[in-house]
Amino acid sequence: MTFNNHARRPEAVSGHKQEGFVTIARVTRTQGRKGEVAASLFTDFPERFAERKRLFLMNPLDDARMELQLDEHWFHKGQVVLKFAGVDSISDAERLVGCEVQIPLSERVALEDGSYYISDLTGCRVFVKDREIGRIDDVRFGSGEAPLLVVQGEKEYLVPFAAAYIEELDVARKRLVMKLPEGMLELDAPLNEEEKQRQKKQD
Repeated sequence: MTFNNHARRPEAVSGHKQEGFVTIARVTRTQGRKGEVAASLFTDFPERFAERKRLFLMNPLDDARMELQLDEHWFHKGQVVLKFAGVDSISDAERLVGCEVQIPLSERVALEDGSYYISDLTGCRVFVKDREIGRIDDVRFGSGEAPLLVVQGEKEYLVPFAAAYIEELDVARKRLVMKLPEGMLELDAPLNEEEKQRQKKQD
């Protein structure tokens, strides 16, 4: 079971992703004097910038999106530097800082069976047997073999995304049915408000 990080916000998942588009980078600052900008990468396929001549920049402040043509790109210190047609000065580039660099969902790289985009999993309703425990809000990666699904329900649950626990995954219907070991949902789950108040009384 593997993930690809398209639309991952420092993402987890980009909170500003719009229907039909996915974020592959975010402009962080200007770079140089001829309109170049540096952007943080949110994609596992940075080599695809060589093929992409049409990109969309979305301003998260007002959700306005504009189409730009990519003239050049190169990688520098873990980021990608982008030079867009018509963006030829520092003042032009400053207007792009904070924008999300997006592509249409239809242009995403096709994944192998058993691999999923994080942006497809977020928002999925999670069921354990017939009980809905919440929706996937994020995915965390750590030292364990399986990434952890951050499921928001009555509590915040951290559930390993492992093939052994998955009974059904329907990305189109945003539905994930899991079979979890007894007691797993109680492990490391943050306290809800009622439990916090009860703990305060005990202290």
